[in-house]
Amino acid sequence: MPDAGLSYKTVRRVSGLGSLGRQRFAAIADWLGGKIAREAKALTPSACVWAQNGNAASPLYYQTILDRAIRCRDPYFRLDGSWIVRRLSPNCSRIELETLPGDRDDYRILYSMGWETANIHVGDKKRLAPIQRDLMQRSPEWLRKAAKAMARAVIRDWKEWKRA
Repeated sequence: MPDAGLSYKTVRRVSGLGSLGRQRFAAIADWLGGKIAREAKALTPSACVWAQNGNAASPLYYQTILDRAIRCRDPYFRLDGSWIVRRLSPNCSRIELETLPGDRDDYRILYSMGWETANIHVGDKKRLAPIQRDLMQRSPEWLRKAAKAMARAVIRDWKEWKRA
């Protein structure tokens, strides 16, 4: 909370599909005439660890990724032990595409989301030039084709799992 000693109410929280099963709590308080909220969510290893038959003791690289991100940091987002702590607010949340108007610019939204993902994952300005060179050598459709192939593979895997 922004002020030490600020009294708050703690509640359990459920949100989204990506964090099902993880402990999640929200702290809600009155501060300077308005409501504020912070969320604490249990950290878990990346799905890549699971996919490579890793175990829960695998190291977490969340803080390393945050420290190396090439972007303006959210001053209210931090790690505290094995918890992600962040602010909750109407202007600091995921975009639910189905709630946007029909005349929206999907291309611009997806471009912006990709830009932010790249800012977080590039991790080191020195790595940017080789990545840009690689991208310049690719066809303009490479990502669309790769995404479609991945979607087909996921659907095929899901159908196989469903039959089992």
